[in-house]
Amino acid sequence: MPAIYKKRLGLFRNPAVQRELVTLDPVRDHQRIVHLLTAYEFPFDIARALELALFHTYTSPRVSGLLARTGEFEHHGQKRYDDTSRPISEFLESGYDSEKGLRAIAHMNKIHGHYRIDNADFLFVLATFVFYPIDWLRNYGWRKLTSAEEQALFYFFREVGRRMQLTDLPDNLADFQTFVAEYEARYFRYTESNRKITNATVRIVQGWFPGFLHGLVQPTFAALISDKLRTAFGYERPAGWFTALVNSALCLRKWPLRWITFKPYPALIPNTSFRYYPAGPPTIEAVGPTNLIDKPHSPSA
Repeated sequence: MPAIYKKRLGLFRNPAVQRELVTLDPVRDHQRIVHLLTAYEFPFDIARALELALFHTYTSPRVSGLLARTGEFEHHGQKRYDDTSRPISEFLESGYDSEKGLRAIAHMNKIHGHYRIDNADFLFVLATFVFYPIDWLRNYGWRKLTSAEEQALFYFFREVGRRMQLTDLPDNLADFQTFVAEYEARYFRYTESNRKITNATVRIVQGWFPGFLHGLVQPTFAALISDKLRTAFGYERPAGWFTALVNSALCLRKWPLRWITFKPYPALIPNTSFRYYPAGPPTIEAVGPTNLIDKPHSPSA
């Protein structure tokens, strides 16, 4: 990756980032585009979008059933969350063909290799990493993604999928949307495993807030998802006033973000908090179920 931009004026955004983005090609430069989007333009928003993407995958009993069988989300929730976030953060930041990016994908492949996971399930999960940031930023971002940036997300994760040895990868965003629609029509339905894993993930998020706010986490999440997802989780639609309040708050926060950022700037792994690892970001090969990894945790450089 080219050298990072330095923070210029406290929390104020560096306009050079957007000036570079408009010069980049989504096919040739998609790694650079994704790095600038996740580290500079939308670190908070893309993180939230990917958290919702995680929930979306639980609507498939094929995915939630596997997660329920492993017991990782129920018994080691925050560790499971951080162990998922750490390798993804690495190839988003470093690029999928960097030394660290390749290590991150190889480690994911190693862990996934212990389970029997269908190619279509992998593609479904991969699709959420493309479409959720696009949709979230369209609704709540301080600006929408440009068409080139949306294409860059697609090309980036298609290449990640190739390095995960997936097959039948789509040629374009439209084909990916068609695949998702067909997958959801075939597999989406309520099952107890969907609700079980969703509730376990809600408990992870509750742990990030003081106790008096815990009761707001599940309804806030329910307010941000579609009726289709609520049905698959067995969740009720929150009161209209509550949904309107959540959406208004998110829309209101995007206005100051046109000029300032509330996250470290740039948002990179060394200044990212991994709650399960208070000593610092774990090494790539240290994350994952303890019975499937070879090395103990040690802070990364």
